Amino acid sequence: MKTKLSCPCGEWIEGVDEDDLVARTQAHLAAAHPDLDYSRDEILFLAY
Repeated sequence: MKTKLSCPCGEWIEGVDEDDLVARTQAHLAAAHPDLDYSRDEILFLAY
């Protein structure tokens, strides 16, 4: 299960499970990078 992701902007995002990680990453993208939109699969591809 992937629960961590490092955004290229330097933000570390961690979730308790993959669903939480995706939700937290999408919230970060909406707040910090509104021009970017990644799918669940794309987020999990970048996660570890």
